[in-house]
Amino acid sequence: MARDVEEIARILVDAVIKVHRTLGPGLLESAYQKCYAHELRTRDLKVATEVKLPIMYDGLEIDAGYRIDMIINDKIIIENKVVAQLLPIHEAQLLTYLKLSGHHLGFLLNWNVVLMKYGIKRMVYNLPE
Repeated sequence: MARDVEEIARILVDAVIKVHRTLGPGLLESAYQKCYAHELRTRDLKVATEVKLPIMYDGLEIDAGYRIDMIINDKIIIENKVVAQLLPIHEAQLLTYLKLSGHHLGFLLNWNVVLMKYGIKRMVYNLPE
């Protein structure tokens, strides 16, 4: 049975809270990403990590070194951060990734918080009706 995007989003939030409760703040972004990817796979989600994101310019596909942290079930982008606080530049990064990739829903996750509910930012770009 195919899961809709909202069901996947609920699973993502539940999983991120579980991983954060287990690990707490203070680790590297890569550690959280690997543990989170494992947790999502145990919940039967398809997880792609470090996905190349080329830029289309003047009819050319240019590899400028951009990588999307995670794409879940080919529908939702996850951008992981370990920062003192999320800044507008982090939001702009996720919105750009959504725009360039053609995806519509993403989550910006800051793992460097005491309670994960304060580190989750859901973002939508050009959501179809």
